[in-house]
This record gives sequence, structure tokens and C-alpha cells, in this order.
Amino acid sequence: MEAQAPEDLRPFLQPTFFVDSESDVVKGFAGTHAKGQTVAERAVSLFRAVRDEILYDPYNIRLVPDEFKASVIIGRRRGYCVAKAIVLAAAARASGIPARVGFADVKNHLSTERLRRLMKTDVFVFHGYTELHLNGRWFKVTPTFNMSLCEKFGVRPLEFDGTSDCLFHEYDSRGRRHMQYLRDHGAFADVPFERIVEEFDRHYPGFFPRDGSPVGGDFEREAMQEAAGEGKERR
Repeated sequence: MEAQAPEDLRPFLQPTFFVDSESDVVKGFAGTHAKGQTVAERAVSLFRAVRDEILYDPYNIRLVPDEFKASVIIGRRRGYCVAKAIVLAAAARASGIPARVGFADVKNHLSTERLRRLMKTDVFVFHGYTELHLNGRWFKVTPTFNMSLCEKFGVRPLEFDGTSDCLFHEYDSRGRRHMQYLRDHGAFADVPFERIVEEFDRHYPGFFPRDGSPVGGDFEREAMQEAAGEGKERR
């Protein structure tokens, strides 16, 4: 049997338009948060920084290319799943860790009543995650939900240990299903922006205002209010 040629990782170390790992903003973020003696330790440190310091925000998405650049997202300190996956990929590349951005359709029960009403579904197409190459293999890593948001939803925050995939828990802390992966679209060296826009236009025609502005809102506050309401009902 012929030995398999090693994978060319160069495309996953280079900066791109969206994964702009050469920008001062990204390099500064990576320099601050890539802590540890080993590559895996630095990857874990970056994962936690993106998870908790870039707050999850599905209400302020603008389908404009510049808004999907890692440096811009870091400047805002908030973004939805794709945005956070882009930041982790860019920070990893800036730290010498091969990284790419992956996409999947998921059924997401970790949502609020308003978001479900606006989207008219609990299926999220082109949910974003990051793939990191460590110790000779790729790991799927999801930095989407920050710890403070997980606490409000009663969900354990995801932890990446550098040795296994880190995807959504299938059940929340009370045993309720909250995430199902339906279809994987693969991983890319750069963001397939036009394809994402096409899918969003097709699946969520009423979610994005015609003037290009975001719908607006405070997702974490909604989660807190709903959690408080559930608590009253249980009492």
C-alpha cells in the first residue's frame, strides 16, 4: 500500500479576505489570548477567549462582506456563530495553527421566542464552526455560546481540551434536547460568503430588513427573561 501524501496545510495558515489573520487587530487578539507551552494549550486558550469575549449575537447580522472580516468582528466584540468561527480561525492562523471554517445545518432549540418568530423555524442553515489542525489531525470546535449565555439557558458551556472534537451537547443540563446536526457542508479556507447570503435569502426571507439594517435586539437579555419566566412557572 502506498503511503498517503501529507496534507498541504498552507492554505489554512495564510490570511484571506475574511480570515484576515495578518491584520494588527487579529494579531493583537491572538497575542493576548494564545497562552500555553504547547500548540494544543494555545488553541484551547484561543477557543475560550473567542467563546467568552466575543458575545453571541444573532440580531445584529449585516450581510455585507466587510462585516464578516475577523478584524471587524473582534472590534465589535460580538457576532453570531459564523462570525465567532471566523475569529477563532483567524486567531489560530495568526498563532501558527492551521485552521478553516466549517458549516452545517442544525436544529437549534437553544433560542428565544422572538428569534423563532422572526426566523419562522428552529433550523439554522450554515451554522458556523471552526476546524483546528493539532497533532496531525483536524478537530471540529464550536465557540458559539459564551459562558454567561449558557448559564441563562441552563446549558453547560462547551469545553475544548485539544484532544477531541468540541461540538454542541445534545442535551441541556435538565436533559432537554437543544441541538441536532442535520447536514454538514464541509470546511473552507475562506468564507463562502455569497453562498451563505443565498441560503439566508432562501430560508429566512423576512429576517433581514430590505434596507440592509439588522433586526436589532438583545439576545442575552431575552434569554434571561425567558429563564426567569420558566422559573416562576416551575414554582
